Amino acid sequence: MKPVGSVSEVFRVALRLGLTSFGGPVAHLGYFRREYVERRRWVDEITFADLVALCQSLPGPASSQLGIAIGTRRAGVLGGIAAWLGFTLPSAIVLGLVAGLAAASGPAESGLVHGLKLAAVAVVAQAVWAMARTLAPDRPRRALALGAVIVTLAWTDPIAQIAIIGGGALLGRTLLATPAVTRTGHEPSPVSRRVGVGALIAFVALLAGLPLLRVATGSADVAFFAAFFRAGALTFGGGHVVLPLLHGTVVISGWVSNDRFLAGYGAAQAMPGPLFAFAAYLGAAASGPSGGPLGATIAIVGIFLPSFLLVFGALPFWDALRGAAGFRRALAGTNAAVVGILAAALFNPVATSAIHGPIDVLVAATALGLLVVGKVPPILVVGLSAMLGVLIG
Repeated sequence: MKPVGSVSEVFRVALRLGLTSFGGPVAHLGYFRREYVERRRWVDEITFADLVALCQSLPGPASSQLGIAIGTRRAGVLGGIAAWLGFTLPSAIVLGLVAGLAAASGPAESGLVHGLKLAAVAVVAQAVWAMARTLAPDRPRRALALGAVIVTLAWTDPIAQIAIIGGGALLGRTLLATPAVTRTGHEPSPVSRRVGVGALIAFVALLAGLPLLRVATGSADVAFFAAFFRAGALTFGGGHVVLPLLHGTVVISGWVSNDRFLAGYGAAQAMPGPLFAFAAYLGAAASGPSGGPLGATIAIVGIFLPSFLLVFGALPFWDALRGAAGFRRALAGTNAAVVGILAAALFNPVATSAIHGPIDVLVAATALGLLVVGKVPPILVVGLSAMLGVLIG
């Protein structure tokens, strides 16, 4: 299909969404629907639903991928890039600046970090509960999720999470019933099959080749980029699931301390836009590779590049892919496994690093109650937790 809009138009609309889209991936879909379907009519309801289904079936940040897909439909490949830039830059820039604050060591700053870590406990607990209800609703998938919890806690090597995701896909394809799929209308792809095949080849080549390039060059920057590319390529289930995969890479490698990692994750909850922008914080805070603005750029490009390659690669073949029963069973198994991975991360490192006494339990429980029962926006809960952390400290 031929693009009908301009790149600058796509960037302006996406930038407004990047400045105002609070609330996480599910809320982002609501913002996108109001802006792109109801207000601007760039896509109709059927096409929007089809693109949502595609992006939720791919690893990576679904809301960012949806923006890339809609921007590509509107203004071609450059439109997809513009949509990503507008949606991602505001939170990425702010989180890069926050990385400097987290490096401070005074009492108030230490209390602030502790409060952000307690906020992370509440946010991840809410994510585990919501994802379990949606992605592990029956006994077989709950059993698969429980098995993933046990394996994750027992096997702490970073490669374990990749093996668990792969095992979930295999068990799902073999043992689970085929989930129903809702057929929507067919829309011509804005990306040709030739470009789609090239994008998929590039995805596989980078996923397999970057570790080899890291060994061959011994470059810390290549290792850093490879770590974030792998996280973006293998994170199923939404933004929160990137937490254990990145923690197992950047903290164990010594690039970012555990306290700074969890504090940054807590701060990311208060930002609009994609949670994957947390990578900018980690890149800026890293002590091993370049760090600062260069580190933030390496991290943010590395973690989002798989999304571009997967969206461009999947768009021409989506109808055939979503019709495959084996693919849908494997995806169901993968989603159940990531629930277990995130539940294990809630215990270690999130809760074990943040909660040290009854007061911490009270603050985290209060934050969770505000999120789940009070439906208080995450930005207010994070701010309250940070202030309580300063007072406690």
